[in-house]
Amino acid sequence: MQHGYKCEDCETAIFLATTRTELSWLRDRAHVAREVAKHSSGGLDTWMMDGLEFLNDHQGHSIVVVVRR
Repeated sequence: MQHGYKCEDCETAIFLATTRTELSWLRDRAHVAREVAKHSSGGLDTWMMDGLEFLNDHQGHSIVVVVRR
C-alpha cells in the first residue's frame, strides 16, 4: 500500500515512500518544512522535498492524501 497526494483540481497524483500520517503533517505544515529546508545544511528527506515540490506546483488547489493498493 502506498500513500500520496492528489490534486483534485488537476487530477494529478504523486506517491511517496512514507506514511499517510507524515503526508498529512507535511501538507498541513508545508510552510514550516520550507523554512527548515532553507536553513538545513543536511537537507530534508527525499520524500519531503518531493512532497513540497508537488505542493508548490499545486499551491491554492485542493490537495488530498490518497492511498493506492
